[in-house]
Amino acid sequence: MKIEQKRVCIYPKDIQRITGKSYRYARLLQIEIKKQLNKQDHQLISIDEFCSYTGLKLEQVQPLIVG
Repeated sequence: MKIEQKRVCIYPKDIQRITGKSYRYARLLQIEIKKQLNKQDHQLISIDEFCSYTGLKLEQVQPLIVG
């Protein structure tokens, strides 16, 4: 069964929806992931990178991402 992704990158609002935490927490988590991946501020985080960092499965995360 192949899952079709509508988007490649993840935003703080998505992280907020997935974790149930505040927007501020989601933004700080996004910054921490960027640091761990040695990404620059303007670079985006992919859904796969988020899943890899948090240990969540793509199948769990995908339904919670809108758009």
